[in-house]
Amino acid sequence: MKPKARSLHYGVLAEFDTPQQLVDAARATHDAGFRKYDAYTPFPIEELADAMHDHQNPIAKIVLLAGFTGACIGFGMQTFANLVHYPMNIAGRPNFAWPMFIPVTFECIVAFAAFTGVLSMLALNGLPTPYHPLFNCPNFSQATRNKFFLCIEATDPKFELAETRKFLEQLNPREISDVEN
Repeated sequence: MKPKARSLHYGVLAEFDTPQQLVDAARATHDAGFRKYDAYTPFPIEELADAMHDHQNPIAKIVLLAGFTGACIGFGMQTFANLVHYPMNIAGRPNFAWPMFIPVTFECIVAFAAFTGVLSMLALNGLPTPYHPLFNCPNFSQATRNKFFLCIEATDPKFELAETRKFLEQLNPREISDVEN
C-alpha cells in the first residue's frame, strides 16, 4: 500500500449547538469507521468518551510503574548504603532494619509518581502547543464558551475530503469548515 502524501488539510470541523448533538455525531462518526477524530467542548461531557470509545488512557499505568520504580530505588538505595557501602552497628541494631526504610521509600514513590504523572500528561497531550490549525477557524474560539465541535482529521485512513464533508453534513451541524494545515 502506498503511503499518503502530506495533506494540505488538517481535517474537517463540524460545529454543533448542544452537547447531545455532539454525542450523537461522535457515536455516528465512530460507527462510520473513522478513528482519528476529536471533540472539543466548553465543559466535560461524560457520555462523549463512551460515544467515541475513548478509554485508552495510559497515564495510570505509567504512574503506577513510576511509583514502583521509585519504591525500588528508594528501598534499594537505603539497603545498599546500610549493608554494602557503609555498614554500622549502632546500639546492636541489625544492618538491614527495613522498617526504618519505609518513610524514605514512601517519599520516593510519591515523588517519582507525581513528576512522572505530570510530565507524561504533558507529553501525551502534546503540550505545550503554541500553534494548532484549528485556531485558524473563525468560530473555534467559541469552543471554550458555548459551542461544541467535532473534527475528523486528515490522517484518518478513511478520510477523503469530499466524502468526509458529505458525511458530516448528514449529522446536521450548524456549520462545517475545512481546516487547513
